Amino acid sequence: MTTRARLITYRLSLMATDALLSAGSFYVAFSLRTDQFPLGPVWTKAFVQMLPFILALRLLALYGFGVYRIMVRYTSSSDALLLAYSTFVSTALILVYAMFVHWSRIPNTVVVIDGFINFIAVAMSRFGYRMFYDARGGTLFVRPSKRRRVLIVGAGRRGAALAREVRRRAHEGLVLIGFIDDDPAKQNQLIQGAPVLGTSQEAPEIIATHKVDEAIIAISAAKGFQVREITRRLESVPVRLRISPGFAELDESELLTHLRDVEVEDLLQREPVSVDVEEIAAYLSGARVLITGAGGSIGSELVRQISLAGPEELILLGHGENSVFEIEEEMRTRLNGLSAGRRVPRLTCVIADIRDYDRVLRVMKETAPTVVFHAAAHKHVPLMELNPEEAITNNVLGTRNLARAASLVGVRRFVMISTDKAVNPTSIMGASKRVAERVIQAESARSQTDFAMVRFGNVLGSRGSVVPVMKRQIERGGPVTVTHPDVTRYFMTIPEAVQLVIQAGAMGGNGTIYVLDMGEPVKIMDLAHSLIRLSGLIPDRDIKIVITGLRPGEKLHEELLTDEEGTSLTKHARIFVAAQTPAPVEDVDYHLDALIEAAQTGDHARMLAELTLLAPSYTCGGIVAGVSAREHELEDTHVHTGK
Repeated sequence: MTTRARLITYRLSLMATDALLSAGSFYVAFSLRTDQFPLGPVWTKAFVQMLPFILALRLLALYGFGVYRIMVRYTSSSDALLLAYSTFVSTALILVYAMFVHWSRIPNTVVVIDGFINFIAVAMSRFGYRMFYDARGGTLFVRPSKRRRVLIVGAGRRGAALAREVRRRAHEGLVLIGFIDDDPAKQNQLIQGAPVLGTSQEAPEIIATHKVDEAIIAISAAKGFQVREITRRLESVPVRLRISPGFAELDESELLTHLRDVEVEDLLQREPVSVDVEEIAAYLSGARVLITGAGGSIGSELVRQISLAGPEELILLGHGENSVFEIEEEMRTRLNGLSAGRRVPRLTCVIADIRDYDRVLRVMKETAPTVVFHAAAHKHVPLMELNPEEAITNNVLGTRNLARAASLVGVRRFVMISTDKAVNPTSIMGASKRVAERVIQAESARSQTDFAMVRFGNVLGSRGSVVPVMKRQIERGGPVTVTHPDVTRYFMTIPEAVQLVIQAGAMGGNGTIYVLDMGEPVKIMDLAHSLIRLSGLIPDRDIKIVITGLRPGEKLHEELLTDEEGTSLTKHARIFVAAQTPAPVEDVDYHLDALIEAAQTGDHARMLAELTLLAPSYTCGGIVAGVSAREHELEDTHVHTGK
């Protein structure tokens, strides 16, 4: 049946119901007035003669006032006024007809009594249907297979608003079961007609008992630890977990529309990052900004956010042509959509290897950037353990090439992205980034360029990071691998980290290392459980978790500061300055030359010695293990091939 046919059928059924109610109310009015039930022959004849005219006037009045355009299940007090108006008009017309046409047969009081009874009958039919509909969860005509039994986590203002919206849209199959809330005063209370069934600790039992399909977190400004705790408690039950966004300006009617599945980012929620827009605009507006590693996770987000600050030109430098092509295509689409009057930056794409100083210098001279964000780096810890030369030449030599070229061409500001793995490093990757920090400090001491570094931990969603890897493992049916049951890491979302990087760039500094507030470290085992749970599966039942052991170069816990470093506050609450005493420039340059030469010639022993001198806190078990493993593989190859 088409939509139009269903609508016609619906309205005809309403009209038939109203006709029966009108006939019944007219008969009751006659009986009350004449004290006859059933009516005698004379009054029955008058009733039958008058009935067609009464029905016609009643239905025409209801139609004329638009009553049949109202969905019965949404009948409200304002709709009751329309019913009252239509009843009054039709009663007045019937009374005139009775007075001048059938005055000798029908008492006028019958018409008046009929008007009152008819209004009550028609109104009660509407409101009675709505009450019955709501009592059945609004799913009276929804197939059982399409019904979703909903439990709201949080019985506060947002939870109550969400309950109203669930009931209003019950025709979509939503059945409100009740609330859970940890406030003792709310236990066993009714909110929007639904009970508070217990606390979050009792959630698994409540969900199982009431066969809940969907739990919605409706806690205003829910903290990450709260979401983590709720997720952990619901691990054992197969329920979909969703969250209501924390936007106070959302209209109640938008609450259900904006519901979304809980994501891993919700588990790490901190206070929203705020940046000084005017300060950022002051150094990026009209600037020519070069971004290295522009196709990577951090680099591409830098491109997106800096484009909104009104730079004159964005220079996208990367080694991988495909990733640079993808961000270029994305940005051209984004920039075409900018509103009129906003500066649209010019895009320049450069494919280059930062280890080639001559190429880097030519690019700097040709593009003449005023600001450089250096995000290019090898970051994969186990791979760099097996390829230490690549870590040194890319992360150390590449950084030195960029810093020297930037100084030579007069770049105004240079910001390098560092990592928490540079603190007391146990990996070649971490050690190479610590040495890269020393490179920037050394160059800063003799340059007019304003150099700064920003150090932070893991970013969610970056290529090769733990979250995408675990998601792929879950998609394949497991197992999910965790290196150690107690391993922890700091996490930030990519947009959050990049906003703070840009803000730190606005502060500038003479070789300053800025440390971002990463919040509390997250236990990777808890993260694995949460990701499995958020996929609608149960850990260790649907998806196994396997402990594989720490890989070469990995640490149990990451740090943001070395033992000798302290921090001082900046004007931004989420950014701190690491206090350091840089080594003499001559010493750094001498050992850097030796380190790079050792990497280029494959002299592991010398490379290790120089790394230890440049990064005294480096413990080199990882590189020895990695190199030894590779050398054993080569020896085995020689044996098997007879070489």
